[in-house]
Amino acid sequence: MAHEAQRDGTTDKSPSSPPRSLPLRRQRDFAVFWAAQTLSVLGDSFALIALPLLVLEATGSLARMGLLTAVGGAAAVVAAVFAGVVVDRVDRRRLLIGCDLVRMVLYGVIPVVWVFGPRVWLLYAVLPVCEAVGMLFAVGYVTVVRSLVGTGQLTEANGRLNATAAAAGVLGPVCAGVVAAWTGPAAAVGVNAASFGVSALCTAFVRFRARPAGADGERTGLWRDLRTGAAFLRDHPVLRTLTALLFVFSFLTFGLNDLIIYHLKHDLGHGDDTVGTVMAVGALGTITGALLVARARRRLGFGVTWSAAVAVCGIAFAGLGWARDVPVVAALSAAFLACVAVAGTCSMSLRQEVTPEPLLGRVTAAFWTLHYSAAPIGAAVLTWAADHHGTAPVGLLAGATCVLVAAAALFTPIRRS
Repeated sequence: MAHEAQRDGTTDKSPSSPPRSLPLRRQRDFAVFWAAQTLSVLGDSFALIALPLLVLEATGSLARMGLLTAVGGAAAVVAAVFAGVVVDRVDRRRLLIGCDLVRMVLYGVIPVVWVFGPRVWLLYAVLPVCEAVGMLFAVGYVTVVRSLVGTGQLTEANGRLNATAAAAGVLGPVCAGVVAAWTGPAAAVGVNAASFGVSALCTAFVRFRARPAGADGERTGLWRDLRTGAAFLRDHPVLRTLTALLFVFSFLTFGLNDLIIYHLKHDLGHGDDTVGTVMAVGALGTITGALLVARARRRLGFGVTWSAAVAVCGIAFAGLGWARDVPVVAALSAAFLACVAVAGTCSMSLRQEVTPEPLLGRVTAAFWTLHYSAAPIGAAVLTWAADHHGTAPVGLLAGATCVLVAAAALFTPIRRS
């Protein structure tokens, strides 16, 4: 592929790029990329805790927490519409580095401003931009994994990336809770900003393999480019069904993080350090799911693995609001996140495997746009309902509906995939 290296906007001739058959542990570029993403998630887990805590600390309102989540999610959905077109047309390494640097600067503003007092409006200004840039990064991230490893290694590579990211997430929430308890949540956001700088530096040393000849695709109008990814999803029976079912699942679960934080602090009366500990235990679940997904998919097939994972997610979600002990909340959170890792890694790997290279960015963006399009509304509705009716009945209803989503999958092409 060396003679095609410039097609992706990079001068890497890949003389030292490892053959696709080498074990992942011996592939230098994958290892560096792996480290960069782990560091980024380590810092990002600080913001996962700190931003809702900043809102709750300043306003005391679960609904305001949910509104922040909804605003950020809406910005990501809008960005996803155009992200695939951008990713399929530009140098992906430079795109990833640029996204990290933008988020470093924007998140870095929050702790500086917070020195002079809470400014909740700033969160509503910064988070949507960061989420939009993050969506651009996420679409690029999915596409470059396939340029680092062979198709047969995708599930393993995605599992490893998710597992170590979750391992970083074990330490991150605990540290975030401690930092938030000692110095305030704003300082935890500063840690997140610094992590993006480190991630950008590491990514600069990664050499992605060139895309095959013709992988840039035919340049057409913007509107046609936007429709191309959606058309591929529509014509692929499994991806079409996945998109529809995940639309419902995302609507129901997007606000779960806010629900857990509110349940721990408001319903059970615990502090920020407990929130961090529960999130860390939940991350252990993600590690477990990410490490088991490749083996589960080989043994059970995509359909059974995905459906079972979504069903367990629903069961765990249904029990969260009723749990009165912190260890039970932590265990249910771990079970939920373990199965989210299994289902998410399966669907991502399948999409990478079946999508032609010229379309990968646009198909990924279309997939996320469609199935996350109602998620911000779902987060606002979920947190509003929990604020008015309690976390227990809302969690039970949402969890039971997730189980129905899993059952419905058994009557679709997903089961046979």
